[in-house]
Amino acid sequence: MTMRSEAMQRLDVLTGSWRVTMSNAWFLEPAGREVPGTATAEWLDDAVVVFRWTMDGDVAPATSTMMLVLGRNDPQDAYTALYHDERGVCRVYAMTFDGSRWTLVRDDPDRSQRFVADVGPDRITGAWEASEDHGVTWSKDFDLVFERT
Repeated sequence: MTMRSEAMQRLDVLTGSWRVTMSNAWFLEPAGREVPGTATAEWLDDAVVVFRWTMDGDVAPATSTMMLVLGRNDPQDAYTALYHDERGVCRVYAMTFDGSRWTLVRDDPDRSQRFVADVGPDRITGAWEASEDHGVTWSKDFDLVFERT
């Protein structure tokens, strides 16, 4: 059995099955539309958390699937998240998590993005934002709410 560090153990609150709702997305019509989905997060070999979610909908693609692999770089005392989706997009995010606030941030040549969420035992409430000027100004992409099932 592998021992989890105290920092990795904090991620336990993210594990389980979730009902997901995406809302306030600038790219969805009509305004105010909500898109339902589901998510699961589980430990892989007690080393990383694999967070998968699927969003339903009638926009191309009809179903969106995303995956985050949450791990840690102990020498740097930092979490890291690897992202992948059905489009073949792969990204690396710097991550912070203190048990109640979860952030994912990237600043790449194409754009900057961040996800900031409040985490409770049965609900995660967050928003994705994007910046075209490396974090000087931010605009909302969409809100995500995860409710434990």
